[in-house]
Amino acid sequence: MTDAPENVVLSALEPEDLDGHTIDELADYLDAGMQPVDPSIDGSPACQNALAAIIRLRQASLGSLEAAARDEAPADDSWIGGVLANISLEARSGRDVPLRAEAATEHPVMTEGAIRSLVRRAGDAVPGIVVARCSIDGDVTELAAPVRVTVEVAIVAGPSIPATADLVRAAVDSALREQTDLVVEAIDVLVRDLIVGHPAPTDSTDTTGEAGA
Repeated sequence: MTDAPENVVLSALEPEDLDGHTIDELADYLDAGMQPVDPSIDGSPACQNALAAIIRLRQASLGSLEAAARDEAPADDSWIGGVLANISLEARSGRDVPLRAEAATEHPVMTEGAIRSLVRRAGDAVPGIVVARCSIDGDVTELAAPVRVTVEVAIVAGPSIPATADLVRAAVDSALREQTDLVVEAIDVLVRDLIVGHPAPTDSTDTTGEAGA
C-alpha cells in the first residue's frame, strides 16, 4: 500500500534510449519551463513521450491525490522511482508495429514505444489512477497477429476496484482501436497498489477482461 505522494522525487535513473538524455534531465527541463529550448529534447519522440508521462504523474500526485496526501506520511520514493523507471523503459522505440496501408507502395508503422505511451496516457486519464507499468505481449511486428495488453496501476482507495479497472480497460481499448491496427484479444488491468487516504475497498485487486468487453 502506498501513501499518496506530496512531492515527486526523481531517482538517478539512466535510461538507455532517451536520445542521450536521462529522466532527471527531462524533469529539470520541465522545471525550467522548457527554456531555453533544447531541440534534442523537443525533436525526440521518446523524450516527448517521457515528458508527457512525467507531467501526468506529477498531476496525479499533486492534483487528484492532494487531499489524501495532506493526511498521510511522506511519499514512498521507491514507488515513484519505479514508475519513473518504467516510463523511461516504455519510452524506448522498441519494435516497429505495422499499420494498414492505403496503397501498395506504403509501409506505415508505429513504434512500440509510442503505443505503450498511448496506453499509459489512456489509463492515466481515468480519475484516481496512476499507471505504474504497461506491456504488450505478442508478435506486434505481424499485422493482425493477436496481442495481449497488460496495464498495472495504482488506485486511490475508495472507489470499486473492478469498476475502476473496467474504466481503464475501456479507455485503453478505445485508444488502441482508434489509433492503431492491433488485434487486441484481451486487456488485463492489475491493481498493484492502493493510494491511501480513504477507507480501502475490499474488492479483488486483480482483474482481467476481453478487449472491447
